[in-house]
Amino acid sequence: MVQALTEQHRELDDLLAGLDADGWARPVPSCPGWSVADVVLHLAQTDELVVASVDGGFPAAAARITGEPVDGTVDDQVGVMVERERGAPGPEVHARWRAAASAVRALLAESDPRRPMPWVVTDLPARTMATTRLAETWIHTHDVADAVGAALVPGDRLRHIARLAVRTVPYAFIRAGLDPPAGPVAARLTAPDGSTWQIGDEDATTTVLGPALEFCLVAARRLDPAASTLTAEGPDADDVLRLVRTYA
Repeated sequence: MVQALTEQHRELDDLLAGLDADGWARPVPSCPGWSVADVVLHLAQTDELVVASVDGGFPAAAARITGEPVDGTVDDQVGVMVERERGAPGPEVHARWRAAASAVRALLAESDPRRPMPWVVTDLPARTMATTRLAETWIHTHDVADAVGAALVPGDRLRHIARLAVRTVPYAFIRAGLDPPAGPVAARLTAPDGSTWQIGDEDATTTVLGPALEFCLVAARRLDPAASTLTAEGPDADDVLRLVRTYA
């Protein structure tokens, strides 16, 4: 998993390496009010939080950046964090993110995959933390690419992100105030190379079908399920497509 995260970091790093001042200042449509520099700052901050949270927990680590506890959602917290530290030149933000990303990779590489790590709402096994960081970095790599007009080529890393989305469906239902799904949820997805990925039990109660890229974009809240070609079968089909997510 750390290898997949390393590859994702490399994709974003290559994208950022060629940016001039105008590129760093470009607005990011999927993150209203944020520039490319703000998105990369957010990634640097959250990578730093992974390392800092190991000793002090997430709330205390976040408060070090915000200066005080922040009421509201996780989105409110990260918004305050970016607001407090934005304004550095793009190359400086880039260097900060590179250092933070390297520290996260080192921490995860030396950790037992089952090691519990404090995060937003609960402890995550180190392997799941790696997948969570992969998913968030992938999301924001797409955000930056859209802002600067770059094209990305989807690959096998999507399988890890899709698996995370399927596994966290029960959490998504709870977060929305709903009862858990009626039974297991799975996805049967078309991979970028045209093969089929079966994620979860083949006899699951509810199954999502369609392109893996679209499924990951829907889970990232970057694509409306109604605008995708995804379909779902089972008693929780509509709610799964509406609620599936890869982040807290």
